[in-house]
Parts: sequence; structure tokens; C-alpha cells
Amino acid sequence: MNSQPKKNNKALILLLVVFVLPIAVAKLVLSLELYQGGATNKGALLAADINYSSLAMANPKPHSWQILYLLPQTCEQSCQDRLYLLNQSYIALGKNRDRVSPIILVESHSDTSILSTLQIPFEQVTANKAIAALMTQQQVIIVDPLGSLIMQYDDVAGRDANITQGKAMIADLRKMLKLSRVG
Repeated sequence: MNSQPKKNNKALILLLVVFVLPIAVAKLVLSLELYQGGATNKGALLAADINYSSLAMANPKPHSWQILYLLPQTCEQSCQDRLYLLNQSYIALGKNRDRVSPIILVESHSDTSILSTLQIPFEQVTANKAIAALMTQQQVIIVDPLGSLIMQYDDVAGRDANITQGKAMIADLRKMLKLSRVG
């Protein structure tokens, strides 16, 4: 009688291992959150839905990148360091300076006299309650030309830490300006 020899399934098993095993391992690594993504930004990204219209505030400089800072009631040393950081970062942007508008947000009780004392020539805009509630920790926020608040830099203590953070902010801003075709 004709008996067929047992087929050797080694080739099929080898193909399955070569193609299916990497996909299964990748799915396992991603589902167990063992992989850290390669982010190059140094600031903290904000939620995509935070923009001027969701905060019920008019965009003070439409079609321009913005750096926002909320001036507190009393401008102590950390506030003065932040203002110094903003000024130096704006100067360090060089040829991209005309694409960026630093804006100092003020409230009715903000210490605006410090701006003339430190000779900070930035535009002052009155902040509404929603954006003031968002910026309670003296952070600096970068806004894109479409009015979306995209990245924030939290308050750090000390002039050296502020300088390091300023360098990080400049690096992020230059990267965004290079990739942006708007503003």
C-alpha cells in the first residue's frame, strides 16, 4: 500500500517562530509598559485640548509663538530669576526672535513695578481667571501660533537651575520653530 511519510513540519514551525514571535514579544513589552519612548523634549507636554478658546481668553498675539509667564502678587527672588530667564532666553533665540513673543500675564494685584526695575520690555496682558488658575506654580508656558498651550516648564529653585532650564527651553523652542511652518 501507499503510505505517505510523515511530513516534516520543522519549516512551518521555523517560519512561525521567525515572524510571529517578534510580534508577540513586542506586544508583551508594550502592554507591560517596559518600553520608555524616545522623547527629546525637556519640558512637560500639556494636554492637547488646552488653548486660548478653551480658557475663554483672547489670543494676545495670533500667528506668533508665545512664551507666557504669570506675574505673581509679590515678585520675590524666584520670580526675578524667572524674568531673567525669560529675557535671556528671548535674546538667545537670535534670528528666530521675531517669530516669538514673550508675554507677561498680569492680574489686578500683580507686582508690575518689578518689570521696570529689571528692565523687562515684554508685552503685558491681563490674565483671566482660567489661565491664572492654570499657572499657579510660576511655570513658563510655550504657546503655538494657533493658540494651543503645548509645553510648560515648572518653577525651579536657584539661578543655576533656572539657567539650565532656560537652555532646555531654548532647545525645545528652536526645535519647534524649525519644524513649524506656521508663525
